[in-house]
Amino acid sequence: MANIIRVQFPESQYVREETAKTQIVLHHTASGPGVDGDLAWWRKTPGRVATHFIVDRTGQIYQLFDLKHWAWHLGMSVRDFVSTGCSYRNLDRTSVGIEIDSWGHLKKAADGNCYPTGMEGKARPVTGVHEYCTGNKWRGHTLYEKYTAAQISALRDLLRELCATLGIPKKYNIDMWGVSRNALAGQPGIWTHASYRKDKSDCHPQPELCDMLKSL
Repeated sequence: MANIIRVQFPESQYVREETAKTQIVLHHTASGPGVDGDLAWWRKTPGRVATHFIVDRTGQIYQLFDLKHWAWHLGMSVRDFVSTGCSYRNLDRTSVGIEIDSWGHLKKAADGNCYPTGMEGKARPVTGVHEYCTGNKWRGHTLYEKYTAAQISALRDLLRELCATLGIPKKYNIDMWGVSRNALAGQPGIWTHASYRKDKSDCHPQPELCDMLKSL
């Protein structure tokens, strides 16, 4: 069973409507180590933007609010649906959001080190880096912070538990790495933020993450 810490998260920052969940959506935070900064930001934003869970780099899982409730985490508009021929539906209400604590895409600086994009010289160099070949960039970027082995292991346990509890299929959806009509149509399963929006790069298809999802 996944080791989960419950966070004291304000009721005003999520929607206390009870809804059935049919999809799980993986994100990454695009932030530095630790969940404190993410929680602080979500606690003060007026839009009730949050995810149910955050998995930090050590593999510790934090739960912000109950699975029966929901928050805005996809940032969808009618235009996102129309472009794929789907009718708009509020998928935030029917999905479980999981954030993986990670900087996301990186940039190599003149000193040879990799830094969060736009933060060269302002943040510590990132040591765990996955590099996509130039001809196969992921959403326009070559360098990404690696999701740690501890994160991937903890995420595996969490996904198995959620799928069993909620009756969500564990089948690997190969189309999760592009904007997917199936995801937008509300097909039950595990997806990524990139499955819904072409402007999102979370999560990136790190081989270890893909292998874990295929093994569920």
